[in-house]
Formats: sequence, structure tokens, C-alpha cells
Amino acid sequence: MALWLLLHLPFLGLGLGQPSFPGHSPRASAAAWPALFSRDSPEAAPEALQIPSNGSAPLLVTAQVFVSNVFHVDILRYTVSSVLLLRLSWLDTRLAWNASAHPRRAVTLPWDSLWTPGLTIQEALWVDWRDQSPRARVDPDGNVELYLALTAETNCDFELLRFPRDQSDCSLSFYALSNTVTELEFRAYAVNEIVSVKREYVVWDLKTQVPPQQLVPCFQVTLTLQNTALKAIIALLVPGEALLVADVCGGLLPLGAAERLGYKVTLLLGCLVFHSSLVQALPSSSSCNPLLIYYFTVLLLLLFLSTAETVLLAGLLARGSQGAKVQPSLVPGRGQQNHENPGPAPQGTPGGREGSGGSWAEAADHVFFLAYVAGVVCSQVIFAGIWMWMVCKSDPAPGEAAPHGGQPRL
Repeated sequence: MALWLLLHLPFLGLGLGQPSFPGHSPRASAAAWPALFSRDSPEAAPEALQIPSNGSAPLLVTAQVFVSNVFHVDILRYTVSSVLLLRLSWLDTRLAWNASAHPRRAVTLPWDSLWTPGLTIQEALWVDWRDQSPRARVDPDGNVELYLALTAETNCDFELLRFPRDQSDCSLSFYALSNTVTELEFRAYAVNEIVSVKREYVVWDLKTQVPPQQLVPCFQVTLTLQNTALKAIIALLVPGEALLVADVCGGLLPLGAAERLGYKVTLLLGCLVFHSSLVQALPSSSSCNPLLIYYFTVLLLLLFLSTAETVLLAGLLARGSQGAKVQPSLVPGRGQQNHENPGPAPQGTPGGREGSGGSWAEAADHVFFLAYVAGVVCSQVIFAGIWMWMVCKSDPAPGEAAPHGGQPRL
């Protein structure tokens, strides 16, 4: 008999899916709850999934974005990975009930049983929603709160002109593509909940805005990321400056010493390897490339110029010394006279001072050394000035530069 009653409950009108409250009969609850959840209304479910009406004004949805972590910044791929928590709240009077008759503070409903704003991140490469079946909290007045936790990898246009002291603004644009601006309006806030700064890039600032004159409701969250620069300074600037100082010190070696040429060639090869690694480690774009690329290119040219000067003058000095040794054997009587009357050896011979060719090469090397030191100092001053005051304006995006490009506007 009990089994027969259980099987005939749907036909008796006692649905098990109807929300009920402790201490109240199902029939009383049905009378107090809105008609859209009534078992007597077949159109209740489609009506619940429609956007709530706010009269002639669009429905106001308050969006709070809590940024809890930015765990990966890839400047080579121009991407940022972040962990966010969204708190969405709006008023749906269809879900209100009589609090005096049913004194319950709030109820939770499945997100697919009522209308919720569908959000899409424009810059996202992928989005991982933590809870696939979130639940909305509804209070007696019809205020709805929905929490959404997500992890997203988004595209970011980094400003790398002053890398590794760069600072970039990364935007996350949330669009409700299923609604229009006449139906829905956002009011957005952002909260920075990041408590750890033990990473290369830190969130320096966080702000939100609602872009005006859009066809689709949206709000935008902007993360200002700043590079801590410690790793890049140790890995890039310190070795580069060390190579430059070592090359300047190499100019103090005697021009005729065999160690000087090997020393210069070794520094040049080291700079070539370092420059190749730097180019692979830094991104390149059509405009506003990092200043470090130009700096290390100038450094490579300076080392090449210094090595070429050493090779050229050392070759001239060697040729002059060989000519001074061969010249006495071409005059037969002169060698015998010098043997009979030994005196001060002429310049360029092993027993005396160097000849005119050697003096000229050493004088040229000394002048080049002074000019090279002055050029190195000037290049450092010029680079520091460019670093401090240079402003680079990136080229406009193809969509924005086109006559009919850009985002849709009213």
C-alpha cells in the first residue's frame, strides 16, 4: 500500500521538487513562493531563465572581482595567468517571498534554475571554471548572489621598452554576449587579495571601469604589473657591464704582447654568445622593442671595433719589426762595419728602440685607447638619458587603425 502511494504521488499533485521550509506544509509554501516555481505553471522554467525586468531601466548587476593570484607571466608569449573570484549580485523580484510567513534568511538554488549573466573574457586563451555547478544565494527580497571562481590565461600587451624595469597594464574584459545594454548594466569593483610578492612580476595596481558606448554589456579589470627586475639585472646587466670593463682593461696590455690579441678575441666570442642568448630571451615586436637589445648590440659593436683595432695595429707592428730585421742583411758592407764598430743599435733592431713603424703603431694604439674610453663613457651616459626620458608610442593595432575597425560602438 505504501509503495502504491509513492508511485501515485505525482498524480496526486505532491511534487517532491517544490522548495519547502521547515514547519510549513507544501501547499502553504507553494502559495508563498513565486509563480515561476509553481508546479501548476508549465511556463515557470522558461520564465525563470529570462532576464529579470527592471521596468524601463536596464537590470543593474554588481560585479566584484577578487584577484587572489597572478602566478605566471610569459613575456615571450605575451600572456598572464591569474586566479580570480567573481561575486555577482542583482535583484530578481520574482524570487522574493513573504519573510514574515516563512522566516528563512536565504535559500540556495542551482545556477541553471534561474537567470544568471553569461560572461566571456575577451582576452582569454583558456578559462578553467573551478565549480561546474555553482549555486546562487537568494534572500527574501529577491537579491541574488552568485560566486564564480576561475583560473584564466589571458593575452597582455606588455610595454617592454624599459625591460627589466617595465610596467604594463593587462586588461580582462568581461562581456555578457547574450544581452544588450538596454537590458543589462554592470557596476564593477576590484579587490587585490594578493599577499605574496615572491615573484618576478607583482600587481602594483588594480582598477575597474565600464567602457562607454558599447553594444554589449561589459566591464573591464586592469592589472598593473611591475617587474621586480632583480633576476634580469643579475643575469643581463651585470655580465654586460663586466664585459665592457674587461675590454677597457685589455687596452692597457702592450700592443706587441701575444696575450692581448687572444684576450680580445675571447671577449668578443663571449659577447657574441651572450648577445645570442639575450635575443632569444627577449621578445621582439614591430615597435617599442626593449632598449636592452639596442644596448647590447652597441656593446657588441664596441668590442668588435676594439678587437679589430688590436688585430690591425698588431699586424702593422709585426710587419715593421720583420722589415727592420731583414733590412741590414741587404747591405753587405754595412753589417761588417757595424760588427767592427759596435754602437747604439738603430731603432727597430732587437738591441735598440723600436723603429718608426713601431712607434707609430703604439702612438696610434694610445690615441685609440683614449678615444675608446671616451666613447664607452659617452655611450653609457647616452643610454642612461634615453632610458630616463625616451617615450615610445606603440603602433596602433590593425583593427583600430582601419577606418571601420575597433570594437563595436553605438
